[in-house]
Amino acid sequence: MATLVLTGIILIPIIVLNAADYPEGLEWAVFAALVVSGLSTILQARPTGPMGAGYALYMGTSGAFIGVSAAAVAAGGLSLLATLVVASSLVQFFFSARLSFFRRLITPTVGGTVIMLIAVNVFPITTDMLSEVPPGVDPASPSGPLVAFVSFVTIILVSLYARGAARLWAPLFGIVVGTAAAAPTGMLDWTPLVDAAWFGLPQSGWPGLDLSFDGRFFGLLVPFVIVTVIGAIETYGDAIAIQRVSHRTAVPVDFKVVQRALNADGVGNLLSGLAGTVPNTTYSSSISIADLTGVAARRVALWGGIVIVLTAFMPKLPALLQVVPDPVAGSYIFIFVVLLFRQGVRLVTTGGFGYERGLIVCISFWVGLGFQYGAIFPDHLPDWSRGILDNGMAAGGIVAMVLTLLASLKQRAHRDVLEPSVRSLPKLRAALDRAAERAGWDELAVNRLQLAGEEAFLYLLERQEASRPQPVRVAVRPLDDVLQIELVAGPDDVNLEDRLGRLDEDHEIARDVGPRLLRHVAKEVKHEQFYDLDVLTVTVDTRPLA
Repeated sequence: MATLVLTGIILIPIIVLNAADYPEGLEWAVFAALVVSGLSTILQARPTGPMGAGYALYMGTSGAFIGVSAAAVAAGGLSLLATLVVASSLVQFFFSARLSFFRRLITPTVGGTVIMLIAVNVFPITTDMLSEVPPGVDPASPSGPLVAFVSFVTIILVSLYARGAARLWAPLFGIVVGTAAAAPTGMLDWTPLVDAAWFGLPQSGWPGLDLSFDGRFFGLLVPFVIVTVIGAIETYGDAIAIQRVSHRTAVPVDFKVVQRALNADGVGNLLSGLAGTVPNTTYSSSISIADLTGVAARRVALWGGIVIVLTAFMPKLPALLQVVPDPVAGSYIFIFVVLLFRQGVRLVTTGGFGYERGLIVCISFWVGLGFQYGAIFPDHLPDWSRGILDNGMAAGGIVAMVLTLLASLKQRAHRDVLEPSVRSLPKLRAALDRAAERAGWDELAVNRLQLAGEEAFLYLLERQEASRPQPVRVAVRPLDDVLQIELVAGPDDVNLEDRLGRLDEDHEIARDVGPRLLRHVAKEVKHEQFYDLDVLTVTVDTRPLA
């Protein structure tokens, strides 16, 4: 696994600095990226306090940052990039701490839309690289397109015809075959490999931080923050997925693990900024490896992180990827862009693609695309907004969040705050009656709704600490042909969703009548546990369950 992630960790800083025409910082950027990625992987595998998921989540440089990082390096070198990464990384800690609040605003619809726009943002860099040839090679010769085509076809064929874990090696196979095809054309420059030492530190030093905070910084800050949030959403999804593939039996998602994974990701970004290199994130291939091989032991990731750190002190290995010609690297990034766009499509279509979601996605995507290419009133935008709205990711992301907020306001949920006492049951029943009446439910369906709501509320009361009882916030909202009861209370260590799943196995739980009744009358029970609160969502259908 370490071999697979090393390619991305090393190649992405090379692509960023080559796109920005900043070769003097290349050696340091790659060195720092390897050290930070290795340390972050170790932190994910071996948590420290609220930092680290405790699962085999590999960390590496984030391809989503290619576009904005190249713009930052071109504008102010690695020192400006470092300052922007440090500033934007702080948002990730805030996002993690308030994950329970942001779960309704930063939705898969918003995240998927921005991911598709990231792919659009990176695509021009890819097309430029496909046609690049080194000095001494005739630009009009077919060498560049031919090498790019060989690399591209190799990646596609391995991806389509290989089986299991072998598919994950497709990009590396494409790079090797494409580079070999470039050898007879004179496109390979072996100088970086020959000049690199076998062991040692980079000759270039730490670039420092640009603390001028001028227009370049503020013009790029919002795009960096938005891509950081999208990276956090990717880590959010990876932290959920790694829990699902790392256990032999199905277990509920532990959102405290997700928060710890986000914190470790934030530490990785903060260290990347302080070190002066490209930001990093969790690699989704961690989930594929665990799922395909059945190996999810975190000690494997621990040793993988150590290997990544040690690689930083072996300059020959990173220098080997500097030999890769631009058309080959462009083919690699082209496939990355395609897969990134696919991931965005998968996110926005999760759970269906109805009229409302389709409207949000399509409006946000095309508005973002319009601003990206200066097609929407470019002469009428105020100067202060140009740094933000000239970037399609920022413009589309802002529109997607605004539309999502407007759509959520349409769901007029009735909300109540209940004191943690059985004396609140009449108030809860009244709230459920009002919601059922508005939905036009019959008496039998209302009785099931009442029973489900009461059992969920009583469960939360039982779990409350006697010395520190906290109010329970209740919201009842219609969703298609069902009603959802959302109860928000103080944090708890026991997961009701897990208890319901073990009713038939654990005899002690089986004697508990409340969970058994709740499982019988509810269509679905979700218990999301965060560090600051618990969210218990009970879905009840109009039709009786079998």
